[in-house]
Parts: sequence; C-alpha cells; structure tokens
Amino acid sequence: MKFAFIALSLVLATAAAACNTVKGAGQDVSAAGDAVSDAAQDAKPN
Repeated sequence: MKFAFIALSLVLATAAAACNTVKGAGQDVSAAGDAVSDAAQDAKPN
C-alpha cells in the first residue's frame, strides 16, 4: 500500500509538471485517474 501511494505521488507530480496546455492538462487528469483506479484495484483484497 505504501508503494502504491509513493507511485501515485510520483505520477501526480510528473503529471502536474507536464501540464502545458488545456489538452495536456485533461490528459494528465485522465492519467492520474487511471493511476488511482489501478492503485485501488491493487489494494482490493482478493
């Protein structure tokens, strides 16, 4: 769980740094949402 949080933080930091246009910002938000979804699926008990 700690690893997922660190990975998500890095993704969000990278996404925030890459926001140069409105289109890019939308793509970054979408990628961040995908990362959150993936982290939630990984944390879900089997």
